[in-house]
Amino acid sequence: MARIILHIDLDAFYCAVEEQHNPSLAGLPFAVGGDADKRGVVASCSYPARVYGVRSAMPMAAALRKCPELVIVRPNFGRYRERSQQVMAILHDLTPLVEQLSIDEAFLDVTGLQRSRSKIASDLQGRINNELRLPCSIGVATNKLVAKTATTIGKAQATQGDYPNAINAVPVGGEAAFLAPLPIEELWGVGPKTAQKLREMGITTIGNLAAFPPAELQRQFGKHGADLAQRASGNDARRVEPEHEAKSISKETTFSRDNSDADALKRTLRQLSDEVGFRLRKAQLSGTTVKIKLRWSDFTTITRQTTVPHPIDQDDAIYASALELFNTHWPPNQPVRLIGVGVSGFEQPIRQLGLWDAPKAEDASHLQSTLDEIRTRFGERAIKRGTSLKPRRK
Repeated sequence: MARIILHIDLDAFYCAVEEQHNPSLAGLPFAVGGDADKRGVVASCSYPARVYGVRSAMPMAAALRKCPELVIVRPNFGRYRERSQQVMAILHDLTPLVEQLSIDEAFLDVTGLQRSRSKIASDLQGRINNELRLPCSIGVATNKLVAKTATTIGKAQATQGDYPNAINAVPVGGEAAFLAPLPIEELWGVGPKTAQKLREMGITTIGNLAAFPPAELQRQFGKHGADLAQRASGNDARRVEPEHEAKSISKETTFSRDNSDADALKRTLRQLSDEVGFRLRKAQLSGTTVKIKLRWSDFTTITRQTTVPHPIDQDDAIYASALELFNTHWPPNQPVRLIGVGVSGFEQPIRQLGLWDAPKAEDASHLQSTLDEIRTRFGERAIKRGTSLKPRRK
């Protein structure tokens, strides 16, 4: 029996939720995100705004230049999380095989349901439309790769200026034929650099790639070349994984003005480390890799990481590693636009203590737990370290 895989994507999710909260936004070009004068970016934008060329992740100042009448709405992530949970509950009503990819996107395996593939998709879309008043697009195929691509193409072919609310089902056995005419950039795993190299080889469509000798692709791209050949033919054996574990926990901030003050940057690094530590402990995770992210004024971005001997989840340990990376890789007086801290390489929290460290570590752990309780009750930024405060001018 051929698998039936659905890929669901909530259309302009943040915008759809904001329209429910404020119906006067319907039909207007608007964007959810930060203020333009504080270097805010577009988190999501309405489809009328997209007609003007506004896109997600675009600086809000650039979005306003493209669409001067753009309405800016500040995000309400608590509201989005609540609606997302309601959507995921509907998906789990249909099948236990749900792999949530993000707040507004998921895969479902509905193989074996006693309805046609199109009927399953239309019933699911109708329930989300009617019960939650949220638009969504669905791709249907025999595997995850083609289902996700079907969603993307279905949305692109919908009427501009309104929510797509599309359903695009790829026939069983028609995977390669569906992919063949699409630009090479539409294939999962093909980034800008790979696409450029493929085009230099005369490969402009996914069909061109499928017809290219696999051995030559492997010679040019290594193992990635063999994977590309399989994907171009519409092959993907990956299962829908109900438990989609986070691979990293990170936090970053963009300054309203470029910052070259070493003390201010270190205070921010300290605060970010505290927030990452809190999230790790809340998720009962610890990691062996600490990384920092730095973005300069010209948008050049670097990431640097280090591996620690034992899994960590404590704020001080995270900050110590992050600070060492910062001191090593930040050129003094170099203006910083964005700074971030992350932890990955997850394991269960295990702390190895020396004989004389135990009493001190126990006290620190108790203090950390108390601080976590305050943050859980009143928010992540409810309490600050004295070192994070700007020094008072004399």
